[in-house]
Amino acid sequence: MLAMDSIQNVDQLNLKLESTLQELPVWTIQIEIDHPGNELAMLFEEDPLLPGIILTKDKKYVGMISRRLFFEQMSRPYGLGLFAGRPVEYLYNFLQPKTFIYAEDTPIVEATQIALGRSHKQVYEPLVITDQSYQYGLLDFHQLLLANSQIHVLTLNRLQKETEKARIAKADFRDLQHNYSRLLQNDKMIALGQLVAGIAHEINNPMNFIYGNLNYAVEYVQDILYILENYKQELSYADAISEAKEKGIEIEFILEDLPKLLSSMKVGATRVNEIVLSLRNFSRLDQAEIKFVDIHEGIENTLIILKHSLKARPERVEIELIKEYDKLPLIKCYAGQLNQVFMNILANAIDALSESDNLILKTRKNLQIRIRTELTNDNYVIVRIADNGSGISEEVQKRLFDPFFTTKAVGKGTGLGLSISYQIVVEKHGGELYCISTPGEGSEFIIKIPVA
Repeated sequence: MLAMDSIQNVDQLNLKLESTLQELPVWTIQIEIDHPGNELAMLFEEDPLLPGIILTKDKKYVGMISRRLFFEQMSRPYGLGLFAGRPVEYLYNFLQPKTFIYAEDTPIVEATQIALGRSHKQVYEPLVITDQSYQYGLLDFHQLLLANSQIHVLTLNRLQKETEKARIAKADFRDLQHNYSRLLQNDKMIALGQLVAGIAHEINNPMNFIYGNLNYAVEYVQDILYILENYKQELSYADAISEAKEKGIEIEFILEDLPKLLSSMKVGATRVNEIVLSLRNFSRLDQAEIKFVDIHEGIENTLIILKHSLKARPERVEIELIKEYDKLPLIKCYAGQLNQVFMNILANAIDALSESDNLILKTRKNLQIRIRTELTNDNYVIVRIADNGSGISEEVQKRLFDPFFTTKAVGKGTGLGLSISYQIVVEKHGGELYCISTPGEGSEFIIKIPVA
């Protein structure tokens, strides 16, 4: 079992098709069940990426409390008062969380299928991993998804090699075109899988808060309806309130807390609605044909989807986003395909700024991505996406848009993103796509689309 006290990127592991959970890093943070509940909060605050904490009694495994369940309970009224000062055992017995324990020799692919089969309330919970000596660790569910995605890429690479051998042997143009189309679709699915893990984080937080407060909102409304029913029976207001207090209903507290609770739930629901709307606009399922669209709207929808990738990580600071938008007319284009171009280029810029072993990036005080738009005199719209990363060498620049060419490690890229983007911009829209880069200073991709 690969134990850790801080997060380790799955992409740094040398996984194979038959890799098991034993090869993945797990969290081994433990706390005795008789310790006060506020120690759980301290451990979670010390490491915001900690998915859960193992509970022990006399150093023997008892169970697990996840970050989601803990903060869901603590966000409820009286949650801190009830459990912060009492032993963790009180909170654990109250929650009675369902725990999924997996042997460390379970294949990653098999474990992913089992984990995805859990109920919707349990699907994002961390997995408890045990070895032959009955040592326990916690595996973040999103780390498991990333590992499964990497194994999936290795499978695709093996398939790609076999397909290439067949192409050379048969020299059949139709077979080559068919296989290439399949690889393009696989590349889209891989990108989608990576996005899903991030979007799940974005949606999970507001949804947990809404779900955690919904029961209290229902109770408040029922209490108010009870008072109204008494009031309808020709009781005075004071008598109705007095009778409600005998039932344990504190109307003053409800009147103060209910608006706050509803307001907070509204904020969470608004955030979820923004994410869903951005996903729909990004995909442009209702605009498959060529239409007039707002370029800035497509860029903004893409940025909302990638928002989680810009946040600070243990290996790098937050990426600053600078937008300099010119006043642009509506552009006649394939909106969904053009959004895919923005996604590929912005995702590459984020990856370039996230190279933890890059000496140039370690000297940067600020990591930046700058997006500029402008309308030229010859009626072209230009979108410039620049980063202040380590730049690209001249040799690599010459092959940037070649199919299957990539400088990323195995499992992190297929080398099709920029090739697809080039086809969309040049062949589908009659525009231009090129890169300007100086090693050590950064890179800038320039998209040029005709207005008419």
